[in-house]
Amino acid sequence: MKAITQAGYGGPDQLALTEHPEPKVGPGEVLIEVKAAGVNPVDWKLGAGYLDSLMEVQFPLVPGWDVAGVVTALGPDVPEFAVGDEVYGYIRKDSAHLGAYAERVSASVRMLARKPAALSWAQAAGVPLAGLTALQSIDRVEVTAGDTVLIHGASGGVGSLGVQIAVARGARVIGTASERNHEFLRSLGAEPVTYGDGLADRVRALAPEGVDVVLDFVGGGAVHASAEVHRTPSRLVSIADGDAAELGGHALWARPDAARLAELARLADEGKLTVHVEHELPLAEAARAWELSQEGRTRGKIVLTV
Repeated sequence: MKAITQAGYGGPDQLALTEHPEPKVGPGEVLIEVKAAGVNPVDWKLGAGYLDSLMEVQFPLVPGWDVAGVVTALGPDVPEFAVGDEVYGYIRKDSAHLGAYAERVSASVRMLARKPAALSWAQAAGVPLAGLTALQSIDRVEVTAGDTVLIHGASGGVGSLGVQIAVARGARVIGTASERNHEFLRSLGAEPVTYGDGLADRVRALAPEGVDVVLDFVGGGAVHASAEVHRTPSRLVSIADGDAAELGGHALWARPDAARLAELARLADEGKLTVHVEHELPLAEAARAWELSQEGRTRGKIVLTV
């Protein structure tokens, strides 16, 4: 099969479209014909070696943890799915080796759910990691109706899904983003504010009594910038700044979760969750996808189609 592979740590220039052996399909796993693979910042950070102290990596590495595709074979003891089922998932395994940037990939049923019918293949591939990150963050601090939630990085992949999930729960959402993304945030149900100096004043202009929850999906000091307007430090989550825990909040790394993937699919099929795909590129242009991701200016998601 064809796959994007990386022979060793490095940048986008290390990625190549190669012939690669077919993945094995073990007990509790399925083989997926990949229709689309989501691109996340963690992909190129892993490829650059930034996570070497955390994760075992085997080369040649096929990157990618987000997949949407069709089940084409079953391993032993898989009552959950049948050949022909359309699925999507966050397929992070114990070690990084055979990922989703390929024509086929195997994955545990623990990491998969049925693809949302309301979303295209590209949109579905943009959900798993970003959507689970957003949903698990929201669940960690128990966002409910009536909460005022400040989301940093609200126009990105995680943030844009987080806005919609929080709105679906009846929360009021204030989202930070560059001015070019303010109308986009309004379309998702958020009240936009710009980054930078004076952020606390701009937030207080919208919420004079402060906010109940802060979700930091961007880093760069956002958790400290929020301190003046955050009423409850324990209801702080960051996926990009370990200082969140020191401030009394939570530093979160998303976990594969089939039940929550099913919840995200339900929200999508109910019309409460959609995905803006900013860049949809063919598999062979994975290097370009990484370059775009590294720029850090993508609205929504970047996706590779197979």
